Amino acid sequence: MTPARTHRVPQRRIAETVAAELRARILAGDDGYHLPTQEQLVQEFGVSYPSIREALRILETEGLVTVRRGSVGGAEAHRPDEASAAYHLGLVLQGGRVTLRDLAEGLRTLEPLCAAECARREDRLEAVVPALAANVEASAALLADGVAFTRVAREFHDLLVSFTPNATVRYMVSSLVALWSAQEESWAEVLTRRGEYPSPAEAESAVRTHRRILAEIEAGHADEAERVYRSHLAATQRLLLDHFDDGVVNASSAGTRQAIQAARGTRI
Repeated sequence: MTPARTHRVPQRRIAETVAAELRARILAGDDGYHLPTQEQLVQEFGVSYPSIREALRILETEGLVTVRRGSVGGAEAHRPDEASAAYHLGLVLQGGRVTLRDLAEGLRTLEPLCAAECARREDRLEAVVPALAANVEASAALLADGVAFTRVAREFHDLLVSFTPNATVRYMVSSLVALWSAQEESWAEVLTRRGEYPSPAEAESAVRTHRRILAEIEAGHADEAERVYRSHLAATQRLLLDHFDDGVVNASSAGTRQAIQAARGTRI
């Protein structure tokens, strides 16, 4: 009688099973979720250390885990957010040779809808208007500092999108806005070094437009808020595209990654 053959489960398959369980925990957990140690994971899953390490490597490539090596090593979990979504979406756009002009057109289609939705919020006077008003005043105090003004003025867009009630639209548009903001901040730094940054008068015009958008949102005029916002986007986008032509979206550079990270206050 021929003895039954035993089949060993490949280490990679074991690692993928462990990674799937840990991925589900990270996504379902809160922001303070901590991964067990490797020793604890070995005991819990009854698998080898190499399988656990491979599982962690899988999650690390997905941006869900950071593995620290050395005597103070360990694994830190990260829930995905707009910053990580913006970075990975940016890589897709860059790999597809998508141009800045194409990204700009996409934003002109989608981002103004967020202004309209903010104007339709019944709680806009308590939840939306104070935050946007504070941002407008902060940008108005920075008219003579091109780079700082660009950063704060771009936060107006980030804030407005963040108040969009529909979560799917909010996450999708905020990722595109983060990508564009990173490009625009790089643009501001380059033009400042060249001495070609738009004048304080032009920056003041942008502040006035932000105040107009804010007023329409405050009054609940959704259609007008969307119209003014779309016109404002077209004007500000034209400044970048006129100076830098129709280049491909660049998400892989260190500067872009840092800009996205700084804008969201998180890691990618």
